Amino acid sequence: MTMTPEQAGWFSATFNRLVGNVEQVILGKTFVVRLSFAALLSEGHLLLEDFPGTGKTSLARAIAQSVAGVSSRIQFTPDLLPGDITGVSIYDQRSGRFDFHRGPIFANIVLADEINRASPKTQSALLEVMEEGHVTVDGTTHGVGSPFMVIATQNPIEQAGTYRLPEAQLDRFIMKASIGYPDHSSTIRILEGAGTKAHEATVPAVVSASTIVEMATLARTVHVDPSINDYISRLVDASRSAVEVRLGVSVRGALALVRASKTLAAASGRHYVIPDDVKLLAEPVLAHRLILDAEAEFDGVTALSIIGQLLIETPPPSDRQAV
Repeated sequence: MTMTPEQAGWFSATFNRLVGNVEQVILGKTFVVRLSFAALLSEGHLLLEDFPGTGKTSLARAIAQSVAGVSSRIQFTPDLLPGDITGVSIYDQRSGRFDFHRGPIFANIVLADEINRASPKTQSALLEVMEEGHVTVDGTTHGVGSPFMVIATQNPIEQAGTYRLPEAQLDRFIMKASIGYPDHSSTIRILEGAGTKAHEATVPAVVSASTIVEMATLARTVHVDPSINDYISRLVDASRSAVEVRLGVSVRGALALVRASKTLAAASGRHYVIPDDVKLLAEPVLAHRLILDAEAEFDGVTALSIIGQLLIETPPPSDRQAV
């Protein structure tokens, strides 16, 4: 089944309502908010690299409120243990059996704050649940429900007390973005509302959690022409052969770009993907998956600059060809 133009129109209208709702709290950051919902509706997870105080917690809370879901926040610290995330089995003396006590990962929107301040062992506790939507404790599998998205934040790795995320975990995030500081006009509006504490700011629910599941299912039916798949394949191949790159984009990364492009197309009111969808998402979807050569990093080369160069050097199909 392929999405119809009428379904694309409904999807776009609902998507824009969700974005507008969150923008009541996150001012002047339309692109990041759209990326966040695109990640959610692509059934993926979002990595935010930013400095403290840029609204990451408010973003996660507003998204959860918009979809009538449950949100939780996990503050990652060096002494955090895997069981603090997933939950633990505790022996009940009265019943004579072990009862599972759920951890904060059991929510619709999970904010993993400063994820790279925890040890790699603790970070890896997220791998199973991010990929498969469930956790296994003492041999028993527990589903986390749907929709489910991890919004992880990390401080720039130059800051003290941070660990690099393992490549396998970076690859689990469908996108990486940055909120950044607000512009002047948005800052003025924020200051005018200084009487309201950040945790007190709320937004109304726009849709139910079941509607988000329906939208995610519908996004999968967006048409992708073979020429678009060819374009994405050529971009991925080029990332692997770039001289500055030690490890290029994986097949998982290519699939993520296809899924995200489908969602963005539907959010734009189209039932088919065009090359501009791929171009717009290439940096947030692909850049964090590149592992650069040490010498290139020393010379100031960044993953974003490499993706930008690949987009210039890799010719896209014409829009007419891609429809």
